[in-house]
Amino acid sequence: MSTTPSGHGTDMPNVVAWSPGMPPPDEPNIVPTGAASSASADEAPFSPLQTRSHQMFPRLTDNEIERMSRFGTAARWRAGEWLFRMGEAGRGMVIILKGLVRVTRRDALGNSHLVVEHGAGHFLAEVAQLSGKPCLVDGMAAEDVEGIVVPPERLRALLVAEAELGERIMRALILRRVGLIEKGSGPVLLGQSDDGRLVSLQGFLRRNGYPHTVIDACSDPDAIALLERISASTADFPLVICPDGTVLRAPDENQVATQLGWLPEFDANHIYDVAIVGAGPAGLATAVYAASEGLSVAVFDCRAPGGQAGASARIENYLGFPTGISGQALAGRAFVQAQKFGAHIAIPTRIKALHCGASPIQIELENGTRVTTQTVVIASGAAYRRPAIEGLERYEGHGTYYWASPVEAKLCKNAEVVLVGGGNSAGQAAVYLASHAKHVHVLIRGAGLAASMSHYLVERIGSLPNVTVRKHTEIVSLTGDDRALTAVHCKTPDGPLTIESRHLFLFTGADPNTDWLRDCSVSVDKKGFVLTGPEAHDGRTQDVMGLETSVPGVFAIGDVRSTSTKRVAAAVGEGAAVVAQIHALLAQRQALGVERA
Repeated sequence: MSTTPSGHGTDMPNVVAWSPGMPPPDEPNIVPTGAASSASADEAPFSPLQTRSHQMFPRLTDNEIERMSRFGTAARWRAGEWLFRMGEAGRGMVIILKGLVRVTRRDALGNSHLVVEHGAGHFLAEVAQLSGKPCLVDGMAAEDVEGIVVPPERLRALLVAEAELGERIMRALILRRVGLIEKGSGPVLLGQSDDGRLVSLQGFLRRNGYPHTVIDACSDPDAIALLERISASTADFPLVICPDGTVLRAPDENQVATQLGWLPEFDANHIYDVAIVGAGPAGLATAVYAASEGLSVAVFDCRAPGGQAGASARIENYLGFPTGISGQALAGRAFVQAQKFGAHIAIPTRIKALHCGASPIQIELENGTRVTTQTVVIASGAAYRRPAIEGLERYEGHGTYYWASPVEAKLCKNAEVVLVGGGNSAGQAAVYLASHAKHVHVLIRGAGLAASMSHYLVERIGSLPNVTVRKHTEIVSLTGDDRALTAVHCKTPDGPLTIESRHLFLFTGADPNTDWLRDCSVSVDKKGFVLTGPEAHDGRTQDVMGLETSVPGVFAIGDVRSTSTKRVAAAVGEGAAVVAQIHALLAQRQALGVERA
């Protein structure tokens, strides 16, 4: 069966492709690059991961095992017993003291493939075990096994308490996840490769760093046998075959996430110190700093870590990364850091309303669940703006995109591409797509890029022979066939212009994502961005925190905040700064409570 593991066909590091302590991104990519492989997952070409087996599967010393044993409890398994099963909630890390464990993965047809065999001195776990998420592989005792089970909460404590050892373990967990992504473990997506719904699900899984395999039902002869086996037809596309054997027919992202066990349960009696709405750079920074300082943290996002920055092909002006880093890789590392320190992360989860009149504050989720918290950080960013273009609604998901990831770049290989926008995100996308597309037409309303784009990107675009910047140009309408876009019609100072293209990328700015605040009296500016500090308090500066909104205990950071600097570094800085203000507020409340008592 010809399959495309999710790690193939990329030119950027995967969401979990690099972590502190691992080689920097200017060294060879961990995830293979280049054209998508037509080989099966077991016939994948050589990967740099093969030279890192000592890091993926380190052997623990007796002293290290002794130090780790205080975090777990002893357990035994007889030969033939399962330690864990694919699709079932993980029990945490298992340290093997005696015996042999065979780790395997299952493909779309239910066949098992050996991943690795672990003996005494090795440990069994990958990133999912940090939060007790379902396993992505099977583990069976090949002979009688004795070991130590370290549950997720104790595993996180181990990583923090044993810093040097924790670094080795964390590196192994991340590399193992990357290996599973490379092999195409996890759910199987089956459908037509140009189906917008399939592309959306593929991007959703990829941005969440979740292993998966894509099968093109039109070009893969073995797909017919699979369709017959599960009694499916093209009307069910896209199909998602989950690790536990469940088949989802034309599901949405929430259905997939629910079936894969991503969404945590919330204790109705627990009161968080801080709830963060939005897992972009600002929200993730808050989660990492707050959780690492002992605060109880909940994080919500409707799609994936990284926000709009997560869709950036390469960020080259972020401190500490001279060769650049993809937004997805940056977000992926922050996501793992937040998990390490115990942040409770719910992705994808939509927020229905913020009830700031309640005491403590309550966040109402789309399913009606209410989460109680002392403070709230609004980090929901901005939603992609849909320009008024005739025919746009008809072709959304069928040739129009609002970000440029490897999934979209693969579809655009050797094709004519139209990109609208003059900001940094548009510039990064244009540079990235130029390495795949035949030609990229950048359309801007203004007289040039310099006014809204970083100088290095303006120079980069100017040096690319297959990129044309068309000034004072606007799209009027889109036309195409029943399945996809075929032409983009524009108006220019020289008259009408038609560009034949099946791929349109829109980077036309964004509107604040604040609809969920309608039940809360948070003050906003005339464009809907949230006011903070003196601006939210009629200019008053005394006893006013710089990032606090007009509602006590509710803060705003990042792109959603009025007058914020729209840069990743600024968002991360605000994410760190707001934690200090939250500490100050909680201390004030505690002191007031003691004084009243």
